[in-house]
Amino acid sequence: MLLQGLKVVEFASYIAAPGAAGVLADWGAEVIKVERPEGDPMRHVFGDAKSDLSGNPTFGLDNRGKRAVVLDISKPEGRDALARLAAQADIFLTNVRPAALKRAGLDEATLRAANPRLIYAMVTGYGLEGPDAAKPGFDVTAFWSRAGVAHMHAPKGTDPFILRTGVGDHMTSLATVSAILAAVYERERTGLGRVVQTSLLATGIYAVSSDLAVQLAFGKLASNRPRSAPFDPLANFYRSRDGHWFVLNPRGASNDWQLLCKTFERPDLPADERFASGRVRRQNSAALVEQFDAAFSQLDFEEIARRLDEADLVWAPVQTPAEVAADPQAAAAGAFVEIEDGQGGAYRSPAAPARFPGADADRRPPAPGLGQHTREVLAEIGYSPTQIDAMLNAGAAA
Repeated sequence: MLLQGLKVVEFASYIAAPGAAGVLADWGAEVIKVERPEGDPMRHVFGDAKSDLSGNPTFGLDNRGKRAVVLDISKPEGRDALARLAAQADIFLTNVRPAALKRAGLDEATLRAANPRLIYAMVTGYGLEGPDAAKPGFDVTAFWSRAGVAHMHAPKGTDPFILRTGVGDHMTSLATVSAILAAVYERERTGLGRVVQTSLLATGIYAVSSDLAVQLAFGKLASNRPRSAPFDPLANFYRSRDGHWFVLNPRGASNDWQLLCKTFERPDLPADERFASGRVRRQNSAALVEQFDAAFSQLDFEEIARRLDEADLVWAPVQTPAEVAADPQAAAAGAFVEIEDGQGGAYRSPAAPARFPGADADRRPPAPGLGQHTREVLAEIGYSPTQIDAMLNAGAAA
């Protein structure tokens, strides 16, 4: 495994920071997940669900392959044990707010004084400085709403809508992994660790940075347009006769416009003065969408797909989650991995979005139970059985 020997202590909850540690674990790092006695709230995400489903695939996604320790850092013994873990780690990863970490003596200055090679990775909602740095943040608030992503994705005149679970979190997970590995590379040269910091806010801004670059440069930005009158009618969603949606995204040159019209037997459209150039097509986008809607509504999806593929045009079906799960190309791209279920079987889960041919694991261990490895991990860092028993009895560990 690529990151074998890299030791990560994760003192975090929810998705963004545990997701980053989960990617590192997928790539071979040893990750110890430290939780408070009540556990990561994501362990209970299906606790109120009224269904016959068992398991917690959302928690399993971000926590597979880790070892789990419970420490109560409000007690000196629990705090000291976590500090001792950090003293022997390469990376300390947290999304606990800095003020709470400082009160507990788990701040960067304290932990790195004991372990100068430690990379101290902090995931926050809004960053470490500024008037709102101390505010709590989730991806719906800091990434989706505050960063402008929600506004940019709702067509003009429509209400904003809620982001699906973990989208901004997992983008922040990837940013955090990148920052950690950059710091690991730097440490190879200098011998010293450093603080690395990511935020949901900054990740959201980067996610829409192509548009925000225009806003920053020109002081204005075009709004998102509805499907019926898009900015570019060639890059739009259309529906087949049998009800399947698909999206077109032709290349920038006009060649694809001519080819699209030829492919769908509308050679008259390029000769129409309303559609003769990219500029006038944009001005008459609603009329051109009507023409395309009429053309595609006469054909079944399989025929549309065949013609688009034969013409080598850029397009994709709009797939449901069930269709994605059954998509052979998604499987071939390495988008799924098998997770042990702890009962001799396995289930599929999304994979970290990178492949390492020849080094990819076919199957990953499951997410650990709450405090499953507390005894063995404490023993590894020098606690005697008597000391461990005393910590357990005092409620400092579990």
